[in-house]
Amino acid sequence: MNQESLSVLFYLNKAKTNKKGQCPIYCRITFKKKRKQFSIGQFVEPRYWHSKKQIFIKDYELSERLNSQLLLINQKIQNAYLFLQVQNIEFTIEDILDKYIDKKIKKDANVVSYFKQYLVLKKNLIDRDIKLATWKKFEYSCNHLESFIFLKFKKRDYPLSKLNSKFLIDFEYYLKTARNQKQVTVNKVIQRFRKPVRLAVLEGYLERDPFINHKPTRVKKEVVFLSVEELKILEQHEFIQPRLEVVNDLFIFCCYTGLAYNEMSNLCKVHIINAFDGNKWIKMKREKTNKFISVPLLPKAKYILDKYNSTNEKLLPAISNQKMNSYLKEIIEIVGISKRVTHHTARKTFASTVLLYNDVPMEIVSELLGHSSIQITQDYYGKVVQKKVSKEMERLTKKISLK
Repeated sequence: MNQESLSVLFYLNKAKTNKKGQCPIYCRITFKKKRKQFSIGQFVEPRYWHSKKQIFIKDYELSERLNSQLLLINQKIQNAYLFLQVQNIEFTIEDILDKYIDKKIKKDANVVSYFKQYLVLKKNLIDRDIKLATWKKFEYSCNHLESFIFLKFKKRDYPLSKLNSKFLIDFEYYLKTARNQKQVTVNKVIQRFRKPVRLAVLEGYLERDPFINHKPTRVKKEVVFLSVEELKILEQHEFIQPRLEVVNDLFIFCCYTGLAYNEMSNLCKVHIINAFDGNKWIKMKREKTNKFISVPLLPKAKYILDKYNSTNEKLLPAISNQKMNSYLKEIIEIVGISKRVTHHTARKTFASTVLLYNDVPMEIVSELLGHSSIQITQDYYGKVVQKKVSKEMERLTKKISLK
């Protein structure tokens, strides 16, 4: 049985004196040479407080009631201390304080099992609050976590209560080495893992977020897009193989509309409308953000739609994202463009080469891309604008120097 004594002290915290000249009353408990303090929620002028006796003086009109409150607080702390003593277990000052405020900490949960419970809850929200693709990314993160725990600790699970900063550092190292993941992917996995951990804190499985001081390694965002010259090469090249011609057309179509793969694949006749300006526009909901996008059908995009002139409900040929990217790799090698190009490069080309390089304002670019906020657009494409300004300044410098 733990026989170490407990000390309870009430004092004025003069460092937090308010505008009325009143100080908050604090309670400090000391146990095993460690201290914890908290405000009791009462304020008083220093002249009404007896420091040695730790009570309100009789001249104060509320002294009787407030002194009774102090006695009650002291008694509750002593009772919490006695309760833990008779349990015949080791306990800390935090345990005494938790017992005093009747905080119930659940300590028997494990990391992987709790994450899987979180996944079950989230699965019920698919197509309501999240997309299936997003849920699967959380599932992948959980699978990575389970594999890491087995490799590191030779166990199928690990106690939530033992989570700390080193656990997260080791997990990151595992993702980079055993899984060969890049920093941007590692950051996403950690970000998804931290969501159930924060929920565990709210539900009382953890006293505090064990990763509160963790800062992810920042990744430099580099926007890869096709230049005007590179886009023209794709537009003018004639491909012998029909499959490459189709993929090239789909890619160029998205370079002039900014549609992501899902929107391009699901583009139907109902999405083509006659707009207020008398021109045809694409109007549809973006799957990723659930935000409506309205994009004018530029001449080259309209030409490609007319070229395929589908009698089906969907306007463009069907092809999987995997095959699309595989064929694009062939196309880029054939035409001699030395960039890593995927379908998503078309969306970035639309934003950069087609819009920003033609002086379309950032807020309009954000609207056409269907971003959830203009900040996202600025984060990704701010450097594109800077490069354009730099080139214009170079042109101006040459022009001035010739005079």
